[in-house]
Amino acid sequence: MSQIDKKPIRQKFERHERDTGSSEVQIAVLTREIEMLTEHLKINKKDHSSRYGLIRKVNTRRKLLDYLKRTNNELYKKTLVDHKLRR
Repeated sequence: MSQIDKKPIRQKFERHERDTGSSEVQIAVLTREIEMLTEHLKINKKDHSSRYGLIRKVNTRRKLLDYLKRTNNELYKKTLVDHKLRR
């Protein structure tokens, strides 16, 4: 598994120049990692440790989306549309 380049993802969703921890950035990075892990698991069906990692990332993203919905509902809806997520 290769590392993803997080810099372009951060630049697209950041609130300010040095933003790395906002919910939108974290959700964007997690979404890309989830996509990569999903593709990896389609090829390597018996890679159970990666499957566990995928489940952890999905749960983390779900918690961040719940937080965003609770604090800023409009930004939550925009994030869902940007990442093509169903909720």
